[in-house]
Formats: sequence, structure tokens, C-alpha cells
Amino acid sequence: MDIYDRIELLLKKHGISAYKLSKGTGISTGLISQWKNRSQNPSAEKLQKVADYFNVTVDYLINGNEQKETPTLTKKDERDISKKMQETLAQLEEQQSGLMFDGEPLDDETKELLAISLKNSLELAKKIAKQKYTPKKYRKKSE
Repeated sequence: MDIYDRIELLLKKHGISAYKLSKGTGISTGLISQWKNRSQNPSAEKLQKVADYFNVTVDYLINGNEQKETPTLTKKDERDISKKMQETLAQLEEQQSGLMFDGEPLDDETKELLAISLKNSLELAKKIAKQKYTPKKYRKKSE
């Protein structure tokens, strides 16, 4: 399946004609016809216009790779993550040996990097859990 096949698929899916795509994007119908006949390939600028029109990525038009939306975190999720992160860092600090790497105590910069890494890991885990454990009736139709 090539670029125009995917564009044609999107046209059918949305019930739109090539003429309407032309008017919505400002791309001439003649150029769209050339894409259809495979006599010319679309430029990156034109692909971006088509992708924006259909609300898909340029990568999808080129390779067919659909990028699924990852769930967003709510304010409550962010508070939970922050609380968990503080608890974990406090536990690490309270241990008798403290935070050490290769037998030496961690400096402030490394501790900050550890905190950032921990936060990113907790956020990712929360997003994956939301995606995995959301009941089907509450999922978006595209999933």
C-alpha cells in the first residue's frame, strides 16, 4: 500500500471526495490526480497538509504506522506520582548506607537525575496501567 492508497482509504473512511480534499487543503485537484496516477509523489509540505486535514501523522501516510494515543495523566495522578516519588526518595535517604553508587555517596546533581528518572518511570507506569486496565466500555473507539 502506497501513499495515495492510504489517502484514498482516508477519503472513503471520512466520506470525502478528492475535490473536497482539494478545497480543504488548498492542493489542486490536478496534483491529487497526479498522485493517483503515480506520475508524481507528494512533497513533504503537501503531505503535512493532508495529514493535518485528516488528523493523522505524516508517518501514517508514508508507512501506515498508526500512533495510538497514550492516556493523559490527571491532576490526581500527578499528585499520586509526586507523593510516591517523595516517599521512595525518603526511604532511600533513610537507609543506613544512604544513596551510593560504586561505593561512593551520590552528589546533589546525581540525586536530582535519579529523582527525574524515578518520576519519568512512575509516569510511564501509570500511563501503561491506565491503557491496559481501562475497561473496554470506557476506551476510545480508535483503540
